[in-house]
Amino acid sequence: MVEITRTRMTAAEFFALPETTQPMELLNGELILSPAPVPRHQAITGSTYFVLRTLANTLGGRVYASPIDVYLDEGQVPQPDVVYLAPDSRCEVGDKRLVGPPDLVVEVFSSGSVRRDKIDKFELYDRYGVREYWMIDPVERYVEVYRRDGEALVQQGVYGPGQTFAAAVLHGAAIPVDDLLAD
Repeated sequence: MVEITRTRMTAAEFFALPETTQPMELLNGELILSPAPVPRHQAITGSTYFVLRTLANTLGGRVYASPIDVYLDEGQVPQPDVVYLAPDSRCEVGDKRLVGPPDLVVEVFSSGSVRRDKIDKFELYDRYGVREYWMIDPVERYVEVYRRDGEALVQQGVYGPGQTFAAAVLHGAAIPVDDLLAD
Protein backbone atom coordinates (compact mmCIF):
# COMPACT_ATOMS: atom_id res chain seq x y z
CA MET A 1 0.00 0.00 0.00
CA VAL A 2 1.29 3.47 -0.81
CA GLU A 3 1.16 5.80 2.16
CA ILE A 4 -0.92 8.93 1.78
CA THR A 5 -0.39 10.77 5.05
CA ARG A 6 0.89 10.45 8.62
CA THR A 7 -0.45 12.27 11.67
CA ARG A 8 0.60 11.85 15.32
CA MET A 9 -2.14 10.81 17.77
CA THR A 10 -3.04 8.51 20.65
CA ALA A 11 -5.16 5.39 20.52
CA ALA A 12 -8.01 7.32 22.22
CA GLU A 13 -7.92 9.91 19.41
CA PHE A 14 -7.66 7.13 16.81
CA PHE A 15 -10.76 5.40 18.19
CA ALA A 16 -12.67 8.71 18.17
CA LEU A 17 -12.24 9.02 14.38
CA PRO A 18 -15.34 8.32 12.29
CA GLU A 19 -15.73 4.76 11.04
CA THR A 20 -14.35 4.33 7.54
CA THR A 21 -13.49 1.64 5.03
CA GLN A 22 -10.15 3.29 4.23
CA PRO A 23 -7.27 1.20 5.59
CA MET A 24 -5.65 2.98 8.51
CA GLU A 25 -3.66 2.01 11.54
CA LEU A 26 -1.78 3.62 14.38
CA LEU A 27 1.89 2.63 14.55
CA ASN A 28 4.35 4.27 16.91
CA GLY A 29 1.78 6.99 17.57
CA GLU A 30 1.40 7.85 13.87
CA LEU A 31 -1.84 7.52 11.93
CA ILE A 32 -1.08 5.77 8.65
CA LEU A 33 -3.68 6.01 5.89
CA SER A 34 -3.36 3.87 2.79
CA PRO A 35 -5.36 3.28 -0.38
CA ALA A 36 -7.44 0.11 -0.67
CA PRO A 37 -5.42 -3.05 -1.38
CA VAL A 38 -5.17 -4.32 -4.96
CA PRO A 39 -7.26 -7.34 -6.07
CA ARG A 40 -4.40 -9.88 -5.77
CA HIS A 41 -3.74 -8.75 -2.17
CA GLN A 42 -7.43 -9.14 -1.35
CA ALA A 43 -7.62 -12.56 -3.00
CA ILE A 44 -4.64 -13.85 -0.98
CA THR A 45 -6.06 -12.34 2.20
CA GLY A 46 -9.35 -14.12 1.48
CA SER A 47 -7.62 -17.43 0.73
CA THR A 48 -5.61 -17.19 3.94
CA TYR A 49 -8.73 -16.37 5.94
CA PHE A 50 -10.48 -19.40 4.41
CA VAL A 51 -7.59 -21.76 5.28
CA LEU A 52 -7.46 -20.49 8.87
CA ARG A 53 -11.26 -20.46 9.26
CA THR A 54 -11.44 -24.07 8.08
CA LEU A 55 -8.79 -25.08 10.65
CA ALA A 56 -10.51 -23.05 13.39
CA ASN A 57 -13.71 -25.01 12.73
CA THR A 58 -11.82 -28.13 13.83
CA LEU A 59 -9.32 -26.76 16.36
CA GLY A 60 -11.43 -24.00 17.85
CA GLY A 61 -10.50 -20.37 18.03
CA ARG A 62 -11.51 -17.34 15.99
CA VAL A 63 -10.30 -15.79 12.74
CA TYR A 64 -10.67 -12.16 11.65
CA ALA A 65 -9.74 -10.38 8.42
CA SER A 66 -8.89 -6.72 7.96
CA PRO A 67 -10.12 -4.20 8.68
CA ILE A 68 -9.96 -5.05 12.38
CA ASP A 69 -8.19 -2.94 14.99
CA VAL A 70 -5.81 -4.69 17.39
CA TYR A 71 -5.15 -2.50 20.43
CA LEU A 72 -1.69 -3.14 21.87
CA ASP A 73 -1.09 0.19 23.66
CA GLU A 74 -1.80 3.93 23.33
CA GLY A 75 0.50 4.26 20.32
CA GLN A 76 0.01 0.86 18.67
CA VAL A 77 -3.21 -0.14 16.90
CA PRO A 78 -2.27 -2.18 13.82
CA GLN A 79 -4.78 -3.62 11.37
CA PRO A 80 -3.30 -6.97 10.35
CA ASP A 81 -4.62 -8.60 7.18
CA VAL A 82 -5.67 -11.78 9.02
CA VAL A 83 -5.46 -12.86 12.68
CA TYR A 84 -6.15 -16.12 14.46
CA LEU A 85 -7.03 -16.30 18.15
CA ALA A 86 -6.54 -19.70 19.79
CA PRO A 87 -9.20 -20.93 22.22
CA ASP A 88 -6.90 -19.97 25.14
CA SER A 89 -5.74 -16.69 23.59
CA ARG A 90 -4.51 -13.74 25.64
CA CYS A 91 -6.14 -11.51 23.01
CA GLU A 92 -9.61 -10.40 24.09
CA VAL A 93 -12.48 -9.79 21.70
CA GLY A 94 -14.11 -6.48 22.62
CA ASP A 95 -17.21 -4.84 21.22
CA LYS A 96 -15.19 -2.60 18.90
CA ARG A 97 -11.70 -4.12 18.61
CA LEU A 98 -9.33 -6.87 19.63
CA VAL A 99 -7.25 -6.13 22.72
CA GLY A 100 -3.86 -7.73 23.20
CA PRO A 101 -1.63 -9.81 20.96
CA PRO A 102 -3.29 -12.31 18.62
CA ASP A 103 -1.78 -15.79 18.53
CA LEU A 104 -1.15 -15.65 14.77
CA VAL A 105 -0.80 -12.53 12.63
CA VAL A 106 -0.68 -12.62 8.83
CA GLU A 107 0.42 -9.64 6.74
CA VAL A 108 0.19 -9.69 2.93
CA PHE A 109 2.70 -7.32 1.35
CA SER A 110 1.48 -4.39 -0.71
CA SER A 111 3.72 -2.12 -2.77
CA GLY A 112 4.16 0.38 0.07
CA SER A 113 3.98 -1.97 3.06
CA VAL A 114 6.98 -4.30 2.70
CA ARG A 115 9.36 -2.32 4.95
CA ARG A 116 6.63 -1.66 7.50
CA ASP A 117 5.56 -5.34 7.57
CA LYS A 118 9.12 -6.76 7.64
CA ILE A 119 10.63 -4.32 10.13
CA ASP A 120 8.18 -2.11 12.03
CA LYS A 121 5.36 -4.62 12.44
CA PHE A 122 7.76 -7.53 12.97
CA GLU A 123 9.34 -5.65 15.90
CA LEU A 124 5.90 -4.69 17.22
CA TYR A 125 4.49 -8.23 17.07
CA ASP A 126 7.69 -9.62 18.56
CA ARG A 127 7.63 -7.12 21.45
CA TYR A 128 3.97 -7.82 22.31
CA GLY A 129 4.27 -11.61 22.28
CA VAL A 130 2.52 -12.68 19.07
CA ARG A 131 3.15 -16.43 18.92
CA GLU A 132 3.40 -16.77 15.13
CA TYR A 133 3.82 -14.28 12.28
CA TRP A 134 3.41 -15.03 8.57
CA MET A 135 4.43 -12.54 5.87
CA ILE A 136 3.08 -13.32 2.41
CA ASP A 137 4.65 -11.85 -0.72
CA PRO A 138 2.05 -11.96 -3.53
CA VAL A 139 4.57 -10.91 -6.21
CA GLU A 140 7.51 -13.18 -5.36
CA ARG A 141 5.00 -15.83 -4.19
CA TYR A 142 6.39 -16.99 -0.87
CA VAL A 143 5.41 -17.15 2.79
CA GLU A 144 7.96 -16.21 5.45
CA VAL A 145 7.05 -17.89 8.75
CA TYR A 146 8.21 -16.85 12.22
CA ARG A 147 7.29 -18.61 15.46
CA ARG A 148 7.90 -17.72 19.07
CA ASP A 149 10.85 -19.47 20.67
CA GLY A 150 11.06 -18.31 24.24
CA GLU A 151 11.10 -14.51 24.26
CA ALA A 152 11.56 -13.91 20.53
CA LEU A 153 10.08 -14.62 17.13
CA VAL A 154 12.52 -16.74 15.14
CA GLN A 155 12.37 -17.64 11.49
CA GLN A 156 10.93 -21.08 10.91
CA GLY A 157 11.44 -20.87 7.16
CA VAL A 158 10.55 -19.35 3.82
CA TYR A 159 8.16 -21.45 1.74
CA GLY A 160 7.19 -21.25 -1.90
CA PRO A 161 4.66 -22.79 -4.27
CA GLY A 162 4.30 -26.55 -3.93
CA GLN A 163 5.59 -26.54 -0.34
CA THR A 164 3.85 -26.93 3.00
CA PHE A 165 4.84 -25.79 6.47
CA ALA A 166 3.77 -26.72 9.98
CA ALA A 167 1.88 -24.03 11.88
CA ALA A 168 2.86 -24.45 15.53
CA VAL A 169 0.04 -22.24 16.81
CA LEU A 170 -2.42 -24.47 14.92
CA HIS A 171 -1.19 -27.68 16.61
CA GLY A 172 1.32 -28.35 13.84
CA ALA A 173 -1.26 -28.33 11.04
CA ALA A 174 0.31 -28.62 7.57
CA ILE A 175 -0.35 -25.43 5.60
CA PRO A 176 -0.06 -25.73 1.79
CA VAL A 177 1.48 -22.52 0.44
CA ASP A 178 -0.55 -22.91 -2.77
CA ASP A 179 -3.76 -22.64 -0.72
CA LEU A 180 -2.61 -19.30 0.75
CA LEU A 181 -1.42 -17.91 -2.59
CA ALA A 182 -4.64 -18.81 -4.41
CA ASP A 183 -5.84 -15.78 -6.30
